[in-house]
Amino acid sequence: MALQRITLRDFVIVHSLELNLSSGFTVLTGETGAGKSILIDALQFVLGSRADIGVIRDGCEKTSVFAEFDCPAHIQPWLNEAGFKADDALTLRRTLDSQGKSRAWINGVPATATQLRAAGSRLLEIHGQHAWQGLIRPESVRSLLDDFAGTSTEEVARLWVHWRSDQKILEQALQGQAALERERERLQWQINEVEKLAPAEGEWDELERQHSRLSHAHALMECVTASLQLIQNDETGVLHGLTQIQSLLDAQQHIEPEFLQFSSVVASSRDLVADAAHSLQTYLRRTDVDPYRFAMLDSRMSLWMALARRYKRQPRDLAELLRGWKAQMQQLIAAADIEKLQLNEAESARVYRAATQILSKARNKAATQLSKTVTQAMQGLGMEGGKFEVSVAKAREPLSHGIDEIRFLVAAHPGMTPKPIGKVASGGELSRISLAIAVATSEIGLAPTLIFDEVDSGVGGAVGETVGRLMQQLGSSRQILAVTHLPQVAACARHHIKVAKRKKAEGITSAVFALKKEQRVNEIARMLGGQRATETTLAHAREMLQTASPAALLKGS
Repeated sequence: MALQRITLRDFVIVHSLELNLSSGFTVLTGETGAGKSILIDALQFVLGSRADIGVIRDGCEKTSVFAEFDCPAHIQPWLNEAGFKADDALTLRRTLDSQGKSRAWINGVPATATQLRAAGSRLLEIHGQHAWQGLIRPESVRSLLDDFAGTSTEEVARLWVHWRSDQKILEQALQGQAALERERERLQWQINEVEKLAPAEGEWDELERQHSRLSHAHALMECVTASLQLIQNDETGVLHGLTQIQSLLDAQQHIEPEFLQFSSVVASSRDLVADAAHSLQTYLRRTDVDPYRFAMLDSRMSLWMALARRYKRQPRDLAELLRGWKAQMQQLIAAADIEKLQLNEAESARVYRAATQILSKARNKAATQLSKTVTQAMQGLGMEGGKFEVSVAKAREPLSHGIDEIRFLVAAHPGMTPKPIGKVASGGELSRISLAIAVATSEIGLAPTLIFDEVDSGVGGAVGETVGRLMQQLGSSRQILAVTHLPQVAACARHHIKVAKRKKAEGITSAVFALKKEQRVNEIARMLGGQRATETTLAHAREMLQTASPAALLKGS
């Protein structure tokens, strides 16, 4: 069981409708224009199809569709990742107002139309009466075969992007080789010029300190000499004065013991001043006015400033500038390494082609099996002697999905050479081929619900019965919903729902209800013989039900 319930409010001609569904094979029948396909349209709407205000019932401001599903295990990881609470039941709801504003919810949590489509792709598949159109679109054909083969093109696509990137880098390097060489020469000249200076990190700041000291050497030496004179003069120097003070205090210690403490402080001060005098004498001995050193510093600083002005930088930034140029040079050298780039491109191509060979092998194997399975299904759909063939040929150029060009070929009649499906099959034949493919590939999808919307158009009689049997077969493992006009198909269903048009005060509306035993007989009789059922058509209807699905007949009573 998958789709449990669908509820419509003011959708197209439906005022209010709630439909409960069961597992197995269910058919929807009714007269032309009764609104059978409205249910399919409503499901597509709630599963994220384009929102068109034309689906709002005339005179209404808003429409809404609600669908409730069993929550299959394979969708749980996606729900968790997308932030939707995963319960036993999965509910989807979507509204659209007359201003074109659409809103949606998954399990009561606001969702986008993209998220609805992502959920829908995991819940059901819809095969319409024009599903055959996908059989002539290369991407649809390729996707169907890959699904049947159980392969993915994700890795091949990733490798293709990497290969194309390496190709582009190589092409740009080849085209821009002359420009790269000119840029390398310019950068190398700049590097050589600055390297002659060999600027070290922090050197400029040290040069400034030394230059400033030498430029003020005379003033500094005069300052030190004067300071020493003030400290060491025998008559007026600080040391002489402190010695006298200590002597005076020591002489009176026997009278005032507190003077001992004062004398100690003065003695400490004298020692500190003596140390300072020693340091100043040392500074004076090692300091000299060195015109040669000063000139050398002045010359080097001039070189720094000249280069800084040329490149519009601060002098202290030259070391960092040189490092940046060297890094750029390495990049240019790598970009101009054509041989290495060619090796990279060749390796990327090799890895890509190896992956495509594995993919092609899987596709060819699956193509043989799919061709055989669909051909067998065609035989029972009124195309005796017909042949279906999946062609896997080499594409004109490698692409993100591989190196294969995949086409569906068909020979509708015995003796014909299979040709592209869109050129040799009629509309009715295309519908039957589409159904045969749906049956052949029904086991590969994860969607628990399959919907067939008048895919039996253009067939009848024994072929219609075969269509019904095929859907009955699918219904043993999936939930199958089919909109049909064929009594042979309807008779094979386990459940039967009728859609009828009703005229009410507010206008024309559709009503939907499940049919029981005699109601099913009457509906199939109508489908067999028109509006008025006769004993003949009623008897025929009972016989069809008993033959096609006796278990369903008993269940409906």
